[in-house]
Amino acid sequence: DVPDQKYLCSSCNNVLKKALQTLCGHRYCSACLSWIVRNNKNAICQKCKEEDPSTLSEESLLAEERAFGDAAINKEISELKVHCVTLGCSWSGIMKNFEEHQSLCEYALIPCHTGCGHVVMRKKLADHLENGCVNNVTMCQKCKRSLSSSEYQVNKRINFNHHFIVFFFFQQNCSAPLISRDGCCFSEVGCSFRGSKEKIKEHEKTAVGAHMLLLLQHIRQLKASLFSATKAANSFIPRSEWMISELENKLHVFENIVAVLNKEVESSNLEIAAFRRQSELDQNLIRGLELKIAELHRCLTQKDAGLSTLHKSLLFSEQASYDGVFLWKITEVGRKLQDSVTGRTVSLYSPAFYTAKYGYKVCLRVYLNGDGTGKGTHMSLFFVVMKGDYDALLPWPFRHKVTFMLLDQNNREHIIDAFRPDLTSASFQRPVNEMNVASGCPMFLPLSKLQSPKYAYVKEDTLFLKCIIE
Repeated sequence: DVPDQKYLCSSCNNVLKKALQTLCGHRYCSACLSWIVRNNKNAICQKCKEEDPSTLSEESLLAEERAFGDAAINKEISELKVHCVTLGCSWSGIMKNFEEHQSLCEYALIPCHTGCGHVVMRKKLADHLENGCVNNVTMCQKCKRSLSSSEYQVNKRINFNHHFIVFFFFQQNCSAPLISRDGCCFSEVGCSFRGSKEKIKEHEKTAVGAHMLLLLQHIRQLKASLFSATKAANSFIPRSEWMISELENKLHVFENIVAVLNKEVESSNLEIAAFRRQSELDQNLIRGLELKIAELHRCLTQKDAGLSTLHKSLLFSEQASYDGVFLWKITEVGRKLQDSVTGRTVSLYSPAFYTAKYGYKVCLRVYLNGDGTGKGTHMSLFFVVMKGDYDALLPWPFRHKVTFMLLDQNNREHIIDAFRPDLTSASFQRPVNEMNVASGCPMFLPLSKLQSPKYAYVKEDTLFLKCIIE
């Protein structure tokens, strides 16, 4: 729901958070008031300046120790109806439950906690960690390498065959890491690389194809030697022939294993390249979606502002008067009078009205508990000249006679007062700001008479003020 003005901070103009009320009756967020006081020496309430700079007093000075928590307004704010604006989320509820929802919203975009730089929906975080997060690594127990989730599945097959070859060809135990302290484990078939443990790990990772070629070359040399030995061993005992046959069979097995490993390496390289391409596509898609979401948020904010402006314009058009006669209905008089006494709401402004279709724009300002010489004893009523759309075409200063009326709802004794503008007063010159300084009757009506049961100025907690501009 669109929040009432009383729920908005006098500084940031957002819904109050931990509301504090100052001595002048205006409300601030706790953090906003703290910031204003910390960054401004002898800070003055901005709302007091806007309402009437001429009435600034010591109560308008801002200080944290001079403000008090407004429990009533905080409770009302906690019950405001709200909904989640995250795209795709249909949650709605009340304000006091909103922060809890924010920490649980499945559609909220959150950064991956591994620090990979990706921003994903909360409900898709598990899938991202399993399939796409480059920082979600797993230690291979065979190779002692740290691999991403996607590379780990591919690497498991390579490492199995890699250790299988070492065990059967070199007759070594693979329970320990394959990499020696300073030399490659394929040095026995011709690899001359040497270096630190870390460099050998990197070498083993990038030289799988070269190692397979060295292994195949070594097998072929061994096969040639065996064929030469076979020719020279025709006169050997039958057992020698059996041993040669077994060695030949073993060579065939090794050749087949090398061929399979070469295919596995090629397939694995293709899979890794495909994973990388898909990862780049996914990142581009996510960046595009993030830009679209940001644009949608911006559009929604603009539309909300437009709707708020239209709403205000509609209210104004419904209440506006264009003939110089304005009737102002004020409800909840008892509460508003009490707010004026306590300083919570010092004065009330009427809706604006016009002296003619293209005439002066004006409004009324009432102090239910009085102002100036009438404070605490009288109701004060003032006339305010406002900045209008047609000021450039109108004669200045404002010269028209103004008549105030407080209507007796039994139609017996109306209170009437009138005045002609002081043409030298700034109150009746062409406005420079949104409003001129108010001018009128500080002692319009004694409070004792306003509240007296003999009269019907207040009836059913409502009073009517009328202004006539001749």
